Amino acid sequence: MRQIVVPASAADYPANIQAILKRPAPCAAWLGQQLLEIDSETGWAKIAYELGEAQFNRFGALHGGAIACVMDDVLSVAAGLVLQWGEIAPTLEMKVSYLSQGAAGRHMAEARVLKRGRQINFLEATLSTAAGKPIAAATATIMITPMKQKA
Repeated sequence: MRQIVVPASAADYPANIQAILKRPAPCAAWLGQQLLEIDSETGWAKIAYELGEAQFNRFGALHGGAIACVMDDVLSVAAGLVLQWGEIAPTLEMKVSYLSQGAAGRHMAEARVLKRGRQINFLEATLSTAAGKPIAAATATIMITPMKQKA
């Protein structure tokens, strides 16, 4: 069931969302990440990103690497929704298709788990402007593995 993410209700969400709300990653902050909606039953996430000059290439458009970073970020959130406590989901491979040039402003990314296996999950994601213009699409393969304990 889809639910809107309310940061004040962090304890009501899966462990990966609790962790994001408690201590956002520096990269997510650089991308202006804002969790909007999740569905932990299906592994779906919708996230807004506020992108601007810090993510531009020398020509004044969104840098392809910054777009790939957004895609990896939203895919990892969706992947985390279907994990068990103590599991992590490192990306094994990701393919990004650039559909149009991006500019500064609010962008929406959605990702979902297509298939969950015992050790491997397959996901897809899209990135659009706030007005709905497609910017990029991505697919990824992630590995489910136990989190290593620090010695």
